[in-house]
Amino acid sequence: MSTHVPVAIIGAGLGGLTTARVLHTAGIRAAVFDLEASAQARTQGGMLDIHEDSGQKALHAAGLHEDFRKIIHEGGEAMRLLGPDGTVYLDNSGDDSQGRPEVDRGDLRALLLNSLPDDTVRWGKRAGRVRPLGGGRHEVTFADGSVITTDLLIGADGAWSRVRPLVSDATPTYTGISFVEIDLLQADIRHPRSAAVIGGGSFFCLGERRGFLAHRETDGSLHIYTALRADEGWLDTIDFGDAAAAKTAVLAHFEGWDADLRSLVADADGALVPRRIHALPVGHRWHRVPGVTLLGDAAHLMSPFAGEGANLAMLDGAELGQAIAAHPGDIETALTAYEEALFPRSEASAADSATSLETMFGERGLERMIEFFTSGTGAARAASNDVCPVPTEPSPLSS
Repeated sequence: MSTHVPVAIIGAGLGGLTTARVLHTAGIRAAVFDLEASAQARTQGGMLDIHEDSGQKALHAAGLHEDFRKIIHEGGEAMRLLGPDGTVYLDNSGDDSQGRPEVDRGDLRALLLNSLPDDTVRWGKRAGRVRPLGGGRHEVTFADGSVITTDLLIGADGAWSRVRPLVSDATPTYTGISFVEIDLLQADIRHPRSAAVIGGGSFFCLGERRGFLAHRETDGSLHIYTALRADEGWLDTIDFGDAAAAKTAVLAHFEGWDADLRSLVADADGALVPRRIHALPVGHRWHRVPGVTLLGDAAHLMSPFAGEGANLAMLDGAELGQAIAAHPGDIETALTAYEEALFPRSEASAADSATSLETMFGERGLERMIEFFTSGTGAARAASNDVCPVPTEPSPLSS
């Protein structure tokens, strides 16, 4: 037995929820299916700078911009840039009027969830088999054995999308950058030296094709990524079940770096988490397939070094919802209009992300970033934290 759902969104991330919210404001019912057991199944983590021309535009479309202003992290646009020896090259206190305020990802997701009817999101639904039925209809079988059919299937299910193969044979590939994710909790009390090093917002320390990327979260913790160019199998050589051994393995790649920088790893609270950074090909697109489309990372997974992933996902969701509402009873016209705007926009952002990766982790990464930030254009963009924001949603280690 199967249940028919006219509009099915796979994935309750920011993009999928924005789609559902915009449709809801237009009086169109959608069901969202997510693999997590509940909204509280895991912490969402990370800070996001929400851009005026994308993420905030989506929030306006969703009728949530005023509520969004209430969850902004004041001072979160501060930024520091250091070298491996601890030299400070940039220390920007931030200006929240620059149009890219910082918010906690979890707070933003909660804002979207709370704006939807209680039964919109169906939790504990891991998509398994997805197949076309003809005439633009599709069937989704979930891991728990339940089955739905739908007239419109929207893949908002991230890097390893189960929906993507319906429209494209592209798969994410390793970018050459590996992260190890670290937390320092109650930093001002328990890790005051690290808190002083990181500052009040975003933090970058680059050199030798590697570095530390970090940000201060609203709960006072520090969220840190070590990042380096490495073979795809490097992370598999580390026993992340043994925190002490993992710290030693990571710090081996930062020999000679300033002691306060090394302490960001040595003093980590809890487990270290490995992340490989993947991306879809720049310019990924597909031919129109009846009754199905993609948004967010499912459509245009890119490295996080342009800070566009969450913003684009929300803009995708808003524009898709608006297109559907503007073409009642004509799904194909709606999807065509949506994808015509999606493809060039995502290609430009993916190209920027790939370029930023090479800038930050090339032979002269630190020097190139200093040169950029001290130029006229770069200084203005630095004031709004508008280049290479700290990544907050890297690809998982595996699918």
